[in-house]
Amino acid sequence: MLMTQIKVGVSTCLLGQEVRYDGQHKLDRFVRDVLGEYFDYVPVCPEVECGLPTPREAMRLVGDVENPRLVTNKTHMDHTERMLEYTKNKLEKLEEENLHGFIFKKDSPSSGLYRVKVYNDKGVGEKKGSGLFAGAFVKHFPNIPVEEEGRLNDPHLRENFIVRVFAHHRWKEFLAGEPSLGDLVEFHTREKLLLMAHSVEHYRSLGKLTAQAGDLPREELFSKFEELFLEALTFHATVKKNTNVLHHILGYFKEDISAWEKQEVLGLVDRYHEKQVPLIVPMTLLNHFINKYDKTYLKKQRYLNPHPKELMLRNKV
Repeated sequence: MLMTQIKVGVSTCLLGQEVRYDGQHKLDRFVRDVLGEYFDYVPVCPEVECGLPTPREAMRLVGDVENPRLVTNKTHMDHTERMLEYTKNKLEKLEEENLHGFIFKKDSPSSGLYRVKVYNDKGVGEKKGSGLFAGAFVKHFPNIPVEEEGRLNDPHLRENFIVRVFAHHRWKEFLAGEPSLGDLVEFHTREKLLLMAHSVEHYRSLGKLTAQAGDLPREELFSKFEELFLEALTFHATVKKNTNVLHHILGYFKEDISAWEKQEVLGLVDRYHEKQVPLIVPMTLLNHFINKYDKTYLKKQRYLNPHPKELMLRNKV
């Protein structure tokens, strides 16, 4: 596992800085202390950075869900144009940071990613919007993994986001090495089981794309591969899909392990499938056999180590 620090954008308040409208912070210890061991954070607070003071009057989104206005709650001052101008300039600057992910503050009218309230002319809020900065970020950087800190409390959403961040970093480092077509085939081979665990359809599409590598202009080929590869990982690695991959791995030991050993693995896989044990349990036994019988192809598979083991993301039932 590569261990160079990975640049990730983050809402400044989540790191414990007192930049909120009420002069407080929203420190998230998992974001700062746990993920901070692996991520090199680029903090962003759109409201402070666009020139608003701390503390300041609270704001909310009003009007059309697709094109809301950013207005203060009591005095009804409209800060939309100020925020949009800041956002345009900030996104251009962030292009230079080479980010591999972004963690946003939920519910924020500037930085909320999902289900941000947008109020109609009757003062009724509907949870259908995105913060002005967060929404623009996603449009500007469609391939960069994004998530809200609140959703990271869900173990499945958490693992999916972290898998995607590490994959994005892996891909960008791969591109930086000016890879050949042969290098692309090797990259795809290493990612095969991980892709199968997230989207078999994308796995097959990438296989076809790689097989036709010589027929496409290089820039078009690598661009299409990036889009499909990162899109594939937005689909969650479910218990069912992981079970299929575990069975696939077991198939490499037909001539090596005894019938009893095979049944032992299958028993653990079944228990995982029934959600009685976490994924790490059958994976540990399979890793034992991979090393014992020196399965070179499997040793190279990113599926075995898609993120640091210390995060224990596969230890949850």
